[in-house]
Amino acid sequence: MTVEITRLANGLTVVTDTMPHLATAALGVWVHGGSRSEQPSQNGITHLLEHMAFKGTARRSARQIAEEIEAVGGELNAATSVEHTNYYARVLAEDVPLAIDILSDILLNSTFDAEELAREKHVILQEIGAAHDSPDDKVFDLFQEMAWARQAIGRPILGTPERVMSFTPDDLKSYLSTHYRGPQMVLAAAGKVDHRQIVALAEERFSGVPGDAAPVDADASYTGGSNRLERDLMEVQFLLGFEGKPYKADDYYAIQVLASVMGGGMSSRLFQEVREARGLCYAIYSFHWAFRDTGLFGVHAATGQEDVEELIPVILGELSRASLDISQEEIERSKAQIRAGLLMSLESPAARAGQIARQIMIHGRVLTLDEIEGKIGAVDADQVRRLAADTFTGADPTMAAIGPLDRVMSLDSLSARLGSPLRRAAGIS
Repeated sequence: MTVEITRLANGLTVVTDTMPHLATAALGVWVHGGSRSEQPSQNGITHLLEHMAFKGTARRSARQIAEEIEAVGGELNAATSVEHTNYYARVLAEDVPLAIDILSDILLNSTFDAEELAREKHVILQEIGAAHDSPDDKVFDLFQEMAWARQAIGRPILGTPERVMSFTPDDLKSYLSTHYRGPQMVLAAAGKVDHRQIVALAEERFSGVPGDAAPVDADASYTGGSNRLERDLMEVQFLLGFEGKPYKADDYYAIQVLASVMGGGMSSRLFQEVREARGLCYAIYSFHWAFRDTGLFGVHAATGQEDVEELIPVILGELSRASLDISQEEIERSKAQIRAGLLMSLESPAARAGQIARQIMIHGRVLTLDEIEGKIGAVDADQVRRLAADTFTGADPTMAAIGPLDRVMSLDSLSARLGSPLRRAAGIS
């Protein structure tokens, strides 16, 4: 990677990764502020703001924004996550100045027209409705809500219909001015880009971004618990989770390997035992979400009402066994999967731009490929077995389920099988 970094006078970081053999560039602005930056009365405003950024500025209407980027064959989009919001474009190399001009315009000059806001609220209500009607989406909202009960990090990114409908243009302007500040923003570009050109354009277009820091998000406190929603469905959507590791934890790469060993592919333990050996579900996988100060290890599966009574004990058995007999062969296979995924992603300029932006926000620098590969390579079976014991045994689990639930075991029974002390901080079972 050919990475260059410049910090502007207002604290905004410009980072580029040059891939001169390409004809295109991917670039965007990443803001260190997501749904966990919201106060309770603001739930959903980050996502609404992301939508409204494309609905007109002092210089361009919503239609002009779309037409200008598409007139050069480019793409423009955005996404909101728990900790970050990003606005990004992909264009031919010669159109990088246009992309930066549009990105700066929508972030600094949006008008938040009241009529546009009313229409976009209606669009988001449909988005919320679609998520509510999709049990495989809704179960993740229940899961996150239970892992960090009564905290911003546990609230749904989309917000609630009531909150979304309550926001005014002034609310959006106030939220933007509070959280969109230079020290919390990264302009990242990868592909056929010239660092000096990007810096010059950034100094010209983003000089109006305030230079003082935004408020720091409240620390998260994992709670665990059970969130069950009875619905008349063909399948039970089931999630089981445990407190994980933050990005900077010593065991971060080890827990990524553990997630891969348990449910990261067709050769993983859960897939082989649950699907291949027993035929209890079509798909099962495990994952690990990392955040600034916390993390969440999870297992997701969906199965019929008649099989869920067998499925959950099998999952618990595999988790309990992990601390005893994970082999170095399994570790090496999982490390190879993670390494291959990393290297394959580096072939995409969009993936590269996102990776270097996130690393700047998390670590304050870009990690070298050798450094990342070294950390992955250093993980061994003893470390993963110990981590499995620490994560799954005697821990407070998080459980979420949607569907016909009469055969889904209670959190008390599940916790007893894992030897968990069961803190019911949220009081939901």
